[in-house]
Amino acid sequence: MNNTITRRTTFFILAALLLLFFSCKKNDKIDTSSGLKLTFSTDTVYFDTVFTTVGSITQKLIVHNENTNKVLISSIQLAGGLASVYKLNIDGISTDFAQNVELPGKDSIYIFVRVTVDPDNQGNPFAVTDSIMFMTNGNQQKVQLLAWGQNANFYRNQILQGNQVWDSLRAHVIYGSLRIDTGSTLTLMPGTKVYFHQKSCLSVSYGASLTLAGNLDHPVRFQGDRLDPFYRDLPGQWEGIQLESGSKDNNFNYAIIKNGTLGVFVDSIGSSYQPTLRLDNTVIQNMTSDGLLAYGTYIESTNCVITNCGGAAVDVINGGSYDFRQLTVGNFWTSSVRMSPSIYLSNFTYDTLGNKKPNPLTKAFFGNTIIAGSEAEETGMDSDPSVAFEFTFDHCLIRTLKNTADPLRYIECLVNQDPKFVDIEHDNFEIDSISPAIDKGIPMGVPFDIKGIDRGSAPDLGAFEYFKHR
Repeated sequence: MNNTITRRTTFFILAALLLLFFSCKKNDKIDTSSGLKLTFSTDTVYFDTVFTTVGSITQKLIVHNENTNKVLISSIQLAGGLASVYKLNIDGISTDFAQNVELPGKDSIYIFVRVTVDPDNQGNPFAVTDSIMFMTNGNQQKVQLLAWGQNANFYRNQILQGNQVWDSLRAHVIYGSLRIDTGSTLTLMPGTKVYFHQKSCLSVSYGASLTLAGNLDHPVRFQGDRLDPFYRDLPGQWEGIQLESGSKDNNFNYAIIKNGTLGVFVDSIGSSYQPTLRLDNTVIQNMTSDGLLAYGTYIESTNCVITNCGGAAVDVINGGSYDFRQLTVGNFWTSSVRMSPSIYLSNFTYDTLGNKKPNPLTKAFFGNTIIAGSEAEETGMDSDPSVAFEFTFDHCLIRTLKNTADPLRYIECLVNQDPKFVDIEHDNFEIDSISPAIDKGIPMGVPFDIKGIDRGSAPDLGAFEYFKHR
């Protein structure tokens, strides 16, 4: 009886081993069928705009063998050969040509692709194409490679002197720092695009000036130099714009400043008679710190939009004078914990020993303004009673827990009402048809909104007039 059981057990074990052996042999067999095809994760590996001489991000292509048996890929290579601007990493090996690549049944390999675009004389973006060629059992298949190249002017730790003008014919890419020297000026014409490499910044020296001369159809743009979709709305890609102490006559009109650490830092007053910064029709968004940081300076602003900052949208330190009209603040930061209200005002700073140094806040005027965000308190006041601390919210929509009964500080304000922005998830801070901000303003000397729409005699609050007025 025991011998019979032993023989049966041995039989079943041998049968199982034979089945496993032949199964493995079947899967190990190389399929030489002339009709065999590979499949790919995409038919085109696409790169967004890549600056000439600057490498791209790495894109991924997955090559699948959907067949049961192993296949032998005779060759994988770039159609452009050694002259190609593309580079490959095939299944972990950096090479642009591979032979006899075995791919087991129901398995896949990864190919990683990068591109570095050679410069030419074109001003506009241009297509850079190639393809990856696969030869399997006499069948040729290919996956297209497409990148958009963009020529650019590059600046690496440079100091600009004299009166400089940048146009929009080529992008401008900054590595490290770019400084406008004392007594010099830089003017950016409509449509100019400035891109900053990681940790790069633009500084304006004492006595120097920066003018962003954009218009409605062709704003001046500042952002990081990675243009692939992943980086499109990623904050912290560059440091910011610094208007240093004593810089003067800075004028920003129709600018888009996005995805940095600190949008604009305005340090100390350049002239008590003229604003250090005139800021109009400008969007500042997606900053890991403050959107606009003002230190004891003088700013006048109309029709601006400051949104989604890890710090304050407007951060006033050490007093000064400020006039904001038709401002939209929408601070719905989600990338980290925000520790500051959207609007912060103070009339002091500290010296190196930690002693408080007061400086008068002679004016902080917000007219026809929307101040909204995800925190219960979006205004912060920190004052020293020994010097002036003057602020006024005139016909504003404000999110705050403060007592707003003072008619000299809060004039006809809407408190803790939802402004009904169109789509904060996609950075659309225009107001919807049911917004309480519609027709709640008074004429403030800003007859047209940021899109050029006539405000009429009863303007809406914020930078955007509702569509009905078109």
